[in-house]
Amino acid sequence: MSGVTERDPVQSSAALPRPIRSLYAGNARAVMLRGWRATRSTNWLVVVSGFFEPIFYLLAMGIGLGTLVGTVTTASGQEVAYPAFIAPALLAVAAMNGAIYDSTWNVFFKMQFTKLYEGMLSTSLGPLDVALGEILLALLRGALYAVGFQLVMQALGLNLSWWAILALPAVLLIALGFASLGMAVTSYMKTFQQMDWVNFILLPMFLFSATFYPLTVYPEWLQGVIQALPLWHGVELVRGLTTGDVGWGMLWHVLYYVVMAVVGIVFTTRRLRTLFLD
Repeated sequence: MSGVTERDPVQSSAALPRPIRSLYAGNARAVMLRGWRATRSTNWLVVVSGFFEPIFYLLAMGIGLGTLVGTVTTASGQEVAYPAFIAPALLAVAAMNGAIYDSTWNVFFKMQFTKLYEGMLSTSLGPLDVALGEILLALLRGALYAVGFQLVMQALGLNLSWWAILALPAVLLIALGFASLGMAVTSYMKTFQQMDWVNFILLPMFLFSATFYPLTVYPEWLQGVIQALPLWHGVELVRGLTTGDVGWGMLWHVLYYVVMAVVGIVFTTRRLRTLFLD
C-alpha cells in the first residue's frame, strides 16, 4: 500500500541515544525467530516429549491414584476431585518445564560451545535484544506446553470454572518468570556439573509445591519454605482460576512473578554485557 513503509530496525535503533543503542537495538524478534527455526529443525523430538510428560503424570496420578483418593479439600475449604486438584498444578509445571529447559540447557550450549552470543553481539544487536529474544523463545515453548495441556484438561472436564480462561495468561506469566530467572542463572554456569543443579532444584520444587497434596499436610515450618518457592505461587494461581477459588490475594502471586521476570531480565542483560562487551 502506498504511503506505508516498513520500519527498519537499524534506523529505529539509530534514533536512540548512544547508551541505549549499545544496550538494545529493538530487534529481539530476530533472536527469537532464529532460535525457533533451529529448535523446529533439530530439537522437535525433545519439545514433543516435554509436552507429553505432564499428561502422563495426570493420567497416572490423577486418574489412577485419584480413584483411591477421592476428593481433596483446598486451603479455602473447597472440596474438589483429586484429578481436578492436581491438573492445574501440572499445568503450571508444564509452563515451568518448557520455559526453564529452553532458558537453561539451550542457552548454556549456545553460550559455552557454539559461541552464538558473541557473534550476535558483534552485530547491531545489544545484550537486551539477546536476553529478550531468548526469553521470548523460552516463553513460546512454555506457552505451547500450557495450551496443549489446558486443552486436555478441558476435554477431561477438569476446568471447573469460567475463570479457567484466565489460566492461559497466568501460565504465560509463570513461563516468563522462570525463563527470565533461568537465563540469568545459566549465564553464571561454566560446566555441565554446575548445570546439574538445575534438575536438583527443580525436582523437589515439583514434588513439594502443593502439586499433589494440599499445603496443610506439611509441618508449619515446611509450609513457610514451600510458600517461598516460585512454583508454589504458580500452582496456587492456576488452581484458584481453574477451580473458581478467586480472590484479591491472588494478586500477590502475580506480583511475585512480575518481580521475578524483571529481576531475571535485568541480571541477564548485565551479565551478557559483562561477558561479551566490557
